[in-house]
Amino acid sequence: MDDLGWLRIACELAGRCPPSATAFSVGAVVVGADGREVARGYSRENDPHDHAEEAALAKTSADLSGATVYSSLEPCAERKSRALTCSELIVRAGARRVVFAWREPSLFVEGTGMERLRAAGVDVVELPELADLARAPNAHLLG
Repeated sequence: MDDLGWLRIACELAGRCPPSATAFSVGAVVVGADGREVARGYSRENDPHDHAEEAALAKTSADLSGATVYSSLEPCAERKSRALTCSELIVRAGARRVVFAWREPSLFVEGTGMERLRAAGVDVVELPELADLARAPNAHLLG
């Protein structure tokens, strides 16, 4: 499957999130260097404070060197509910690439995940052609 296919799955996972007035609904898929799915997750999947990337990464102990994280929303670089941001979790996990659809709006925090990931040596790709699909489960937040 190509980047658009994996990212579409991540965007569809965002639709499973319980709605929140204080957080975005996000989906994520982790794909290993071999091109096979390792894990997937979505915001608030098991805990009201779970972020999608965090939920997906927590499901695997696999070596993620060379892995790609597909996320409907730019991974967070600032967080109020937990000590580690999704950008930090991705870097610590060893993923070398992130593909996302929608830049994080500054509704809750400043969206600087892309810059933080790149500064850590992670290849970051934005595919805005799926941004509308990523925004759909967040329409209640966008007015």
